[in-house]
Amino acid sequence: MQIEQKLNEMGLTLPPPIKVPPGVVLPFSFVRLQAGIAYISGHGPQNADGSVAGPFGKVGIDVSVDQGYAAASSVALSMLGSLKRELGDLDRVTAWLRLHGMVNCGPDFARQPAVINGCSDLILALYGAERGAHARSAVGMVSLPFNMCVEIEAMVAID
Repeated sequence: MQIEQKLNEMGLTLPPPIKVPPGVVLPFSFVRLQAGIAYISGHGPQNADGSVAGPFGKVGIDVSVDQGYAAASSVALSMLGSLKRELGDLDRVTAWLRLHGMVNCGPDFARQPAVINGCSDLILALYGAERGAHARSAVGMVSLPFNMCVEIEAMVAID
């Protein structure tokens, strides 16, 4: 359990399953396993109790780039929590294949990569350059669910 040991050494904890606001139905799997690939649905930042975490709003208007970066790092923890529940052991991840990062921002904002680096940097710190390297998109969106500032989905290879 090397990845969980690294998380502990970094002082990081994985959040519990997402607690959505009342009345919200999410009719999909957060992680879908197929042919050695884990498809990770879009995740947002979470609080320690599993609720959706802020900051809320548009990066570059309501939220700073640094706050967006921190939120993207929190999203990495959220995805890792879902993977842990599905796989039982985060060391089963043999390679991070792809991240698709979405940033809630205004039309003139162009620093989406700097925001999504929060997720990429944590994945690389945990899994190293070989297993953690991934293809990536970082795009701007006019809005995101629950007014989150960032949402990220991923694909990972597993054993």
